[in-house]
Amino acid sequence: MNLPDNPQPVSLTLTALSGIPLVRPGDDLVALILQSLKQTKMILMEGDILVIAQKIISKSEGRYVRIAEVTPSEQAYSLAKSTEKDPQIVELITLESREIVRHRTGVIVAENRQGVVLANAGIDHSNVETDGNTEQVLLLPVDPDASAANIRKELHQKTKVNVAVIINDSLGRAWRNGTIGTALGVSGLPSLLDLRGQPDLFGKPLRVSEEAIADEFSSAASLLQGQAAEGRPIVLIRGYSFSAPPTLASSLIRPKEKDLFR
Repeated sequence: MNLPDNPQPVSLTLTALSGIPLVRPGDDLVALILQSLKQTKMILMEGDILVIAQKIISKSEGRYVRIAEVTPSEQAYSLAKSTEKDPQIVELITLESREIVRHRTGVIVAENRQGVVLANAGIDHSNVETDGNTEQVLLLPVDPDASAANIRKELHQKTKVNVAVIINDSLGRAWRNGTIGTALGVSGLPSLLDLRGQPDLFGKPLRVSEEAIADEFSSAASLLQGQAAEGRPIVLIRGYSFSAPPTLASSLIRPKEKDLFR
């Protein structure tokens, strides 16, 4: 067995940034991040990872839809009847989806336009303010990887520091109860770390091991972000080193032909 000589303690630190206000369409997220870092008495360092909740990305990008302005199609009415869901919400789900994967009473699982399989195509009511008296929902960002890349680029321009950016959201899983933080957009980090060929403790080469580290960071950050009224949408992770080249969050999506659950 090949245990390392004189192993050193390994640690990560996760810090939820404070003072992030309610985000509105057109808000400068990079300015808000830098302001929050100052308020938290932190500065960005090389190799830091910022995990940002999808909701504030979507809000800043204006991904609101007024429910009253949605006209359901016949397909939406039919699916709404079999699932007992609002036809207008169902119409939005179909518009934001490549495919309806599964449905039953109260549940629609869809493959969204980015290829992510999730409930309701990621359309969300929670923590979404009304527009006057009009109820709204929030759609996912059009291109989460591009959103992450834009934030990372602007942070580098303003701080001269290289950081990684992850956009996360809470998703369910096919074989487990509950939701878990999951990466929708990634920039500057190997989303999927290929460990195949590396030896285990006994010198045997790993055959199938791929580590979804962007999802692991997303899940860890979500413990601080919370799911309700915590108001902590951005978490800074420090202390993780990597040498593998960066990959997009889209590399985490399993091709349909290899998905045993479909």
